[in-house]
Order: sequence, then C-alpha cells, then structure tokens
Amino acid sequence: MKPQILSSSTLTGQNVYNLKDENIGNIKDLMIDLDNAEIAYVVISFGGFMGIGDKLFAMPLKAFQFSDHDETIRLDISKEKLENAPSFDKDNWPKTDDNEFVHSVNSHYGYESQRHSMAK
Repeated sequence: MKPQILSSSTLTGQNVYNLKDENIGNIKDLMIDLDNAEIAYVVISFGGFMGIGDKLFAMPLKAFQFSDHDETIRLDISKEKLENAPSFDKDNWPKTDDNEFVHSVNSHYGYESQRHSMAK
C-alpha cells in the first residue's frame, strides 16, 4: 500500500527514475510554503559527476509517482523536458519569495499553481 504521509528525511536523497527505469537524479530538498501549508516544489539534482556540475531542478510534488509496492519514486517526464526545465545552480537558489519562479515551475510541467502568496 502506498504511504499517504512521508517525512521529508525519507524523501531527501532518494533516487528518482523515469518510466524507462533510468535513474534521472535524486531529491535534494523540499521547499515549503508556510503561508499555504503545502510543499511549493521539490528540488532534484540532475547531471554532473560526483557532485560537480550538478544542476538543481524545481518540480511540483504532483509530478512524482510514489510506488505502492516498493520505495521507488518515478517521474513521467522525458529527459528533454527535464533538461529544459526551470533550474538553478546549487550555490544560487531562487529567492524564497519568488512567486514567478514557482509559477514557472508549475507551468512548465502543466500544473496550475496553487500558490496565492508567500511570506516575504
């Protein structure tokens, strides 16, 4: 049975696979919108070698599929769509009050942004 509630530490560091069972990265962090009491986006690492040149990507939590028979996390997203996704450098994260960035993340993956405002 698929878990309905997970701790952030359970997700952090987990590998993410596409539907072809290819490892496409791992979860680095969860960005939480305190005003709306929801996860604004999930940060995954993709690319690079031994942490050098890694890009970080923001993805809506709705884009992830959680297995009901093992701990596998999957994304039904092509590598091309991921390579053109909103990304940032590990040393230059988006501003936490940047609603436009969060909107662009949701829009890129075809989700409507649930965010109305964010604490500044």
